[in-house]
Amino acid sequence: MSFDSTIHAKAIQLVRDCYHMCDAAGSGHPTSGASLAHLVTVLMYTHMRWEPANPGHPASDRLVLSEGHAVPIIYAACADLGVAIGDDEQLRPMNAQDILTLRAVDSPLEGHPSPAEGFPFFDAATGSLGQGLSVACGLAAAARLDGVSKRIYCLIGDGEAREGQIWEAIDMICDGQWSAVCPIFNANGFGQSEVVSRQQSPDTLAAKLEAAGFEAVVLDGHNPTAIAEALRHHATAAADPQHSPIAIVAQTVKGWGSPSQQGDGHHGKPATGQAKQTALDELDAFAQQHGAIADTPLRVAPITLAKPARQSADEPMSFSAAAEAFGMTADLEAGKMATRRAYGLALRALGLANPQVVALDADVKNSTFAQDFAQDEQLAERFFECHIAEQNMISLAAGLSAAGRIPFVSTFAKFLARGYDQVEMAVNSGLNFNLIGSHAGVTLAADGPSQMGLPDVAYFRSWTTMRRHDGRPGFYVLNPSDAHQAYALTVQMAAYDGPCYMRTMRPSVEFLYNANVPFTLGGHEILTEGRDLVIIASGYMVHEANKALEKLDAEGIDATLVDLYAIPFDADKILDLANEHNGYILTIEDNYGGAMGSAVADAAAADGGGFTVKQMYVRRVPKSGRTPDEVLAYCGLSAEHIVQEAMAQLQLTAT
Repeated sequence: MSFDSTIHAKAIQLVRDCYHMCDAAGSGHPTSGASLAHLVTVLMYTHMRWEPANPGHPASDRLVLSEGHAVPIIYAACADLGVAIGDDEQLRPMNAQDILTLRAVDSPLEGHPSPAEGFPFFDAATGSLGQGLSVACGLAAAARLDGVSKRIYCLIGDGEAREGQIWEAIDMICDGQWSAVCPIFNANGFGQSEVVSRQQSPDTLAAKLEAAGFEAVVLDGHNPTAIAEALRHHATAAADPQHSPIAIVAQTVKGWGSPSQQGDGHHGKPATGQAKQTALDELDAFAQQHGAIADTPLRVAPITLAKPARQSADEPMSFSAAAEAFGMTADLEAGKMATRRAYGLALRALGLANPQVVALDADVKNSTFAQDFAQDEQLAERFFECHIAEQNMISLAAGLSAAGRIPFVSTFAKFLARGYDQVEMAVNSGLNFNLIGSHAGVTLAADGPSQMGLPDVAYFRSWTTMRRHDGRPGFYVLNPSDAHQAYALTVQMAAYDGPCYMRTMRPSVEFLYNANVPFTLGGHEILTEGRDLVIIASGYMVHEANKALEKLDAEGIDATLVDLYAIPFDADKILDLANEHNGYILTIEDNYGGAMGSAVADAAAADGGGFTVKQMYVRRVPKSGRTPDEVLAYCGLSAEHIVQEAMAQLQLTAT
């Protein structure tokens, strides 16, 4: 009879499956899925260019489900289409029985989408609302670099549209003219606990989008022809660099097709027993009343784009070669450089050696020294200025990573805290990305605590205590103490397939190492060997501890100094060293607690040996100081304080 009747019939079939799978799981969001039924059907069955047998094909169109709780409707379509699921080595077609495993611990059908659990149709985990559109931007950015004109669709809830990150991404789409991204707002009028604000009404959403620079198409989200026409319009606009980006605002019904499941009070509640049967009967009645008959063949649009070619990577130049090539021989001769400056050198060298490396920054590139990458003509197109929108930046990096790029994301360590949720979702996605927190610790001094990264190590250190899906640490946390180390660790980060966080500092510090010292993720260095106690420091505090050694020596104390620049670390080696020093360990760091010292203490406690661990860290809110020395003294972390703590631990009195 018609395209519309066939889409209605397929949508009803998929909604029925939503009710069945959520009932089997005992939880889930079938009514949210029902509101997306027609949008998903038109997209996946007729419009997107993709291969169900190869859902991760690098040239295929992508669908990002930002309102991740509505995922049952996607699972239903994937089971019907036989989409490949499982790990990379054991992909198989999804089938009708799979949907009944929704939310089971041994099932790839997570309660919210996750590619890391064996569902490669998705590029990134979603469910923490507001992040999907930024991921879509990252996918679009990678596609442009690859020269592939694929399109990226992002389904967004109307209540979710309250999230500021959505509008950070909207701004970036306009800034970058990423018209390949098509935001689709599912305006069903209901959130979890009540109706959405009128600020998220279809008309207001459309007005906001148009004010930002979009062309907003408002339509009936259950009208197949209107949906198809809007998607074709987007495809035409995406191919025209002069056209405004297109967004679709779809007015939908939560619980579409089943009046008994509509209205408030049904969010996240599967229909069971008679309630489910009533909902299914209502869907059947709707089908009869509206002539929903599958009489028009539905054919998934084939991929017409070639797989992008990727260039291989070369070895980056050495630290000294980079300094000479980029006009910094004076710094080499002076033997002093800030670790943030060394990071900028390494990033530029990596970019020139590896075409997959991309850099992102949030309007502080002249402080983080990501500007070295941005201002190189050969690299400029691979730099993404994200402005003051750190959450969008991190999710943008997730999209770039999902598309095979190696992102380096830099801002002040303090400002990364705004994106901790986005970091977590990227980890859950199994993605490879690198974060650089500049101006870390109290040695930032003059700018004061509003600019200092202080809880950052504790946060990222918590990720080192767990393992990702591939068995590797959730994160490597790196805190280099000099420029040689910072440069080498940046190179190591690019070679490693997994998340890393590196702190860099503002002050210039003397070189402690040379080009012949190898540094590895998870490593440490012994700078001075003694016998009485082990002092373990990181970052700037290695230098302060070095000062303390002379003072300790004057007191007759022979200390070993360890530069513990990475977490996790080889606990056995550290504890073996401590055993050679009667179990005395003093840890020093210029951030809040629960961080490096806590990791050492945990290792000592787990070993059960006779260790005495004393931790020195920032125990008060710091304040501005004109020099790092002033602030270290204020926080009880000066060389003199280190000497006092070491002597107290050894129960000695200063002479």
